[in-house]
Amino acid sequence: MINSLSSTPSPEYVGGEPISAGEGRIKAVLFDLDGTFADTAPDLAAALNHARAACQLPPLPLATIRPQASHGSRGLLKIGFGIEPDAPDYNALRDILLKHYEHNICVHTQLFDGMAELIAELEHRGIKWGIITNKPHSYTLPLMQALGYAERAACLISGDSYNNAKPHPEPMLRACDIIGIAPEHCLYLGDDVRDMQAANAAAMRGIIARYGYISADAVLETWNAHAIIDHPMELLTLITL
Repeated sequence: MINSLSSTPSPEYVGGEPISAGEGRIKAVLFDLDGTFADTAPDLAAALNHARAACQLPPLPLATIRPQASHGSRGLLKIGFGIEPDAPDYNALRDILLKHYEHNICVHTQLFDGMAELIAELEHRGIKWGIITNKPHSYTLPLMQALGYAERAACLISGDSYNNAKPHPEPMLRACDIIGIAPEHCLYLGDDVRDMQAANAAAMRGIIARYGYISADAVLETWNAHAIIDHPMELLTLITL
């Protein structure tokens, strides 16, 4: 358990200040999955390179694939083959990629450094936490089970859980209903502009995980976030001690 925060770096504030006790105090922290809660890029890259091998193409380096790892099969196939969903062979390649991923979903995937400690501290403080991802439920649940966190999360919301996925606010608001906490008492941590759009639309404070799958040319200051962090434990400095 964390005894001191003296060595915890400070977040970069974009739209606000540390959140004080009172009306806006934080009672829940919600997380994106890929690129925020867990480093899933190695297994997603392996699935893409499996599909490339099926087409007699050489593997792409992880560093090339990593910025697209939060964008699902569409983003992966675009960087791996330069194709969009209307391409004739898109569905066949997607099936190859997803079948491999389904059977190798947590080979190299692990929590980001500091995330386990953050979750333990949130639980110690009685702050609820959950997952809101655009990843389909058929992958979200087994991945969270493999990581050992499925039963600990207050909610697990996937991209196909409801009619709308991020950047629509519906999954964010549904999460609030499930955990019984109003949006203004929630933080949402994510690594994509869609995450901040969804958080803002739901009246949550959005926090950018700069350690995640963010491309080098992203202008984070335009994402309308409350703050930017470079390590999961920095999130604690945004919550009243």
